[in-house]
Amino acid sequence: MKKLTLLSAALLVLTLTLSGCQSAYYSAMESVGVHKRDILVDRVEATKESQQESQQEFQSALERLTTLINFDGGELADAYQQLNDDYESSLAAANDVTNNINKVEDVAEALFDEWADELEQYTSASLKRESNKKLNATKRQFEQLLRSMRSAESKMEPVLSSLHDNVLYLKHNLNAQAVTAIKGEFSNLKRDIQLLMNDMNKSIEDSNQFIEQMNKAG
Repeated sequence: MKKLTLLSAALLVLTLTLSGCQSAYYSAMESVGVHKRDILVDRVEATKESQQESQQEFQSALERLTTLINFDGGELADAYQQLNDDYESSLAAANDVTNNINKVEDVAEALFDEWADELEQYTSASLKRESNKKLNATKRQFEQLLRSMRSAESKMEPVLSSLHDNVLYLKHNLNAQAVTAIKGEFSNLKRDIQLLMNDMNKSIEDSNQFIEQMNKAG
């Protein structure tokens, strides 16, 4: 009977996840012993992993472009297709990062609202003060993490735009002159990707610290 109950809860969670009803999803997860704090940690971890994946994709695109501007013969159409594939992969990875950050922000808001509401249930003034202090400290650390995540996210758009411009230009100008024109844009793109990498590394570091702190507090 217990297995059936867990299976039913799992199916409910899946249904609610697909329907996008987050509040009901959190309730269903809590019914099987998974609380908002656990979900938040899991989602921060997922965001960190998606950022690491996006770093790899952007780095791959940069390496492909480096090869392209040093193009010394061969089939330029193949080089274009490879660069286009790298752009598409980078775009998909960037979208995954944004989706994960949005999920992190959603569950954090739900957790902090719940935590604040439950402060009113205390009868002990000292325990209430202590819990409120922990709530405020956790919120401050999370706000720093979210700023770090959003800062890195904002750096993706100019890189994607530049990659798209290069891919689009090359698509319609498969010749040596096109490669020369792309060379003129390369230094700016390389700088933007480095800035993105730096921000991603900062966000990943903040994520690790936040996860560590949440696990300690838990």
